Formats: sequence, C-alpha cells, structure tokens
Amino acid sequence: MDATSPVGALLLCRAEPETVRPVAQLLREPMLLAPAGDGWSVLVPGGEPWRGGRDGHDGEPAEPVDRVLGGWATALAVGSTWPVLALWWDGERAGYTLAAGFRRPVGYVWLADGTPAGEDEATRTFAERLGLDPVLDVQALEALTRPDPGTDARTRLRGLLAVLTRTGLALPPGLDPGEPSGRLAEGAAAWPESERIEWTGWRDAVKVELEAVENSRLGPWMRGPRARALAGAQLAAGLPLALWGAGRRSGGWIFAGALLMVHGALGLAYDRIRDGDAPDGP
Repeated sequence: MDATSPVGALLLCRAEPETVRPVAQLLREPMLLAPAGDGWSVLVPGGEPWRGGRDGHDGEPAEPVDRVLGGWATALAVGSTWPVLALWWDGERAGYTLAAGFRRPVGYVWLADGTPAGEDEATRTFAERLGLDPVLDVQALEALTRPDPGTDARTRLRGLLAVLTRTGLALPPGLDPGEPSGRLAEGAAAWPESERIEWTGWRDAVKVELEAVENSRLGPWMRGPRARALAGAQLAAGLPLALWGAGRRSGGWIFAGALLMVHGALGLAYDRIRDGDAPDGP
C-alpha cells in the first residue's frame, strides 16, 4: 500500500451520539462524531494510525487499516450494548468488520476490483446480529458476494450501506466510502451536528461517563446488589482480557479489557455516590 493510496475508514455505531460519546472517548483517539440517521451514529477517525504508529506519526511500523479498525470496533462493542460496524478501504482491498459484545467479530473483504474474497456465511451472521430481514436483506447481501466484473470494491460498500438504510442508517453528506481519510474528516467537520471526540484524561472521561449515566434511563438500574455484582464481574473480566490482548499485541482487545475495567469501576463508583446522596432513613 503506497502513500498515495486512498485509505479511509468509518465506524458506524447503532446508538445515538450521546450514548456513543463516553465510550468513544475511552479509545483515546481523535475522532469526529455525528448522527447518522435514526438510531445510528458515525465516528470518523481524525488521524491515520495505519500510516505509521499511533496518531499517524511516521517512524513507527505501519499497521493495516482493517486491523486498526477491527480493534476499535471490538473495543467499542465490548464496552457497550450496541453493535459497531467498521468500514475500511485501501488501494488493494475494502471490507467491513461487525463487532457485537463478546461474540467473535464477523467481516467480509473485496479486492479493489470488487472480486469477493470472504466467506459467504459471514453475510448471514452479519444480518442476524443486526436484526435484518432474513430473506430480502440476506438476498441483497449475498448478491454482494457474487462475482460481478462491473462492480468495484467501492460500489460493494455502497451496496452494503444501501441495505442498512432500511434500519434507519443515513450517512451525513461527504462521507462516501472510497474517499481518502482526510476528505472524510473534512466532510464530517462541515456537518453542523458533528463534534470532536478527543482524549482529555481519565478524570474528564469518568466525569463524562457518570454524567451520561445520570442523564439516561440507566441510572436507577446501576444501583443495588445486582448492579454491584455486574460491576464486579466487569472488573474481574477486564484485567485478564487486557493481559491476553497485550500478549497477542492486539490493541483492540487491550482497549476492550480496559473499557470493561473502567465500566466496572464506574458502576461501583456510581452506586456508592448515589447511596451517599440518598436521604437518611427514619
């Protein structure tokens, strides 16, 4: 992949921006967040870490864009209750990765000329996890996995997005698959409802997360013995998961473990804070 290849990526989250914001901040990557239809949000990477090292700095070994995006999607999905779809492309290939909770991510790849290079079964799993129509939508997805000399990889991704419009997805103008990452960032920045997601430290991240919980319908459910047990389980699972990711040099699973630990700690903190605010009994 040479320096002039049109490399780009998008992260589509099946949740509203206010729900995505606190989890996305924990990735510690500069991104632009915008609404993308009914019940969808889109995250546009602000840098190019796949160009060479973190935040796109030169002098570090380059990492394939699909691996970077797959790691981010995995981390976001494990730290939340909604699925995350990563779309990516470079000068040689294009594809997607769908992450949902702790289940194994599913994805598909096309060569630049549109030649299918994935497993057909992935489309059915993809449709099932997103709650798509098992007949009409699956047929449309399977058509994207058949040879078609007149269809390139960019057109394949557009076809995938066309299927998802039936779930309410509507990408903002300027976010067209196949465009370079810089042009995508410019398009997202021009959208009036977009906002920048930047890492400002753990203290601010915890504050934002607690405020998001406080202003949502989840607050009352994050108190009591069951909530404390869930938070404890998240803490217990997060550390070995992060260590496992470190052993495999997988940034996505390291993030996933870290997010679980953060969510567990926040759950315990929220329960304790709210108990402290509760009025004394008679």
